[in-house]
Amino acid sequence: MKTKSTGYRIFSTIVIIILAILFTFPLYWIITGSFKPAKEINAKSPTWWPQTWTLKNYQTLMSKQKAPLWEIEVPFSRYINEDGNPTVVSSGPTVPGAIRWLVNTVFMAVTAMILTCFTSALAGYALAKKRFIGRSIVFTLIVCAMALPKQVILIPLLREMSGLKLYNTIWAVIFPIVGWPFGVFLIKQFAEGVPSEVLEAATIDGASELRTFFQIVFPMIKPGVGALAIFTFINSWNDYFMQLIMLTSTRNLTISLGIAKLQGENATDFGLIMAGAAVAAVPIIIVFLVFQKYFTKGITMGAVKG
Repeated sequence: MKTKSTGYRIFSTIVIIILAILFTFPLYWIITGSFKPAKEINAKSPTWWPQTWTLKNYQTLMSKQKAPLWEIEVPFSRYINEDGNPTVVSSGPTVPGAIRWLVNTVFMAVTAMILTCFTSALAGYALAKKRFIGRSIVFTLIVCAMALPKQVILIPLLREMSGLKLYNTIWAVIFPIVGWPFGVFLIKQFAEGVPSEVLEAATIDGASELRTFFQIVFPMIKPGVGALAIFTFINSWNDYFMQLIMLTSTRNLTISLGIAKLQGENATDFGLIMAGAAVAAVPIIIVFLVFQKYFTKGITMGAVKG
């Protein structure tokens, strides 16, 4: 029996190693390719390791266009201004366009992640532990919304963003992500595991709803919120379709749109495209490493939840 168990572990380890290599190979190929000269990238026989290291691809990427490092715009300020332009509170120093695109994407993903986790945690807790008229109907609508393709609501959403004077601003990409039905559904499953006796005790002690949520409920559902944070960050980061529709001006582009634009302008410069993709991959890796503990714990708890 012990021999079978050892053999199974060895086999499982080999399979996991092979899968890990297959999944990480594209990232390896992008990073190494970004340091290769064009002649080596376009060679008929691919080289698995750069024979000649070069930073030309990154230098070219950083020399494309110029834009302020950041521009903090006041949402809905176009309504107030006579010229129809947004009010810019702060504008940073001029940097390469790729850096501005990266800053736009990080701001979009982080803001969407924070707002989505906050609203989903409150809504999921209310649906799991509060009893009110229409509770089951609201939850049913949320589940149905999860199956609704984004393309179906694209035209109404586009008209709404235009009506709110948010079109071609980063907020037009952030706000639609905040109301993510999957986030509410996920947090509701975790909130159902919070003992009702603890909530009743907090009410007897005179704790307000917000104090009960932040001091008692939130620590218990933190693994689920951590998992949702990763899901939201990656979802907003990779939401190329919505970014393509909502953003048009060069300074408001995200890193994905920027890379696509470079690819259109330089169809054969794969080194430049790989350099942009390598820069775009760094924040995703950092976020995953930071939230990895909560992500793993959240998925595990969700898997064994009865």
